[in-house]
Amino acid sequence: MSEQNDQNESNQKTDQIDPNSDSMPADGVAEAKAESDKLKNEMLYLRAEFENFKRQAIKERSDLRKYGSERLVSDLLNVLDIFETALATELTPENAANFRKGIELTSNELRSVLQRHGVEEVPAKGQAFDPAFHEALSSQETDEVAPGTITQVFKKPYKLHDRVVRPGQVVVSRSKS
Repeated sequence: MSEQNDQNESNQKTDQIDPNSDSMPADGVAEAKAESDKLKNEMLYLRAEFENFKRQAIKERSDLRKYGSERLVSDLLNVLDIFETALATELTPENAANFRKGIELTSNELRSVLQRHGVEEVPAKGQAFDPAFHEALSSQETDEVAPGTITQVFKKPYKLHDRVVRPGQVVVSRSKS
């Protein structure tokens, strides 16, 4: 008989929760609706937060492009001031040597500014021609250096950190015919 009572209790439980029924107990519906609303609000909050993040990232990228070279420009303006001072100086035979020395110092200051900002000259004259760093304008027959060696430089090559920003314009040696 105990077995039959267990069977009846089991049938009563399945009668109470019918999986094919569209109705759930009232407190279950309320809980599910509350949970659904909570998840919907969280999703909307995260979506808004992500949109704000995207807008901020776009603005930062735009500002970086627009103002990223601010430090370099500030340093270059100091060099420009030195050049303007030199140009304001009246050149006479007596101060020509000092004027030249001032121009050399200004040139060194400009190189220093560029170096501080990651710009460096790539050695060219006497080096082997490398198309990654050099642009051959012509070739010159010679037996003084090995073929493929740079004999003359019209424009020096420069790189910014590890990227070539200006290839050098060079003349490359070739064997005499």
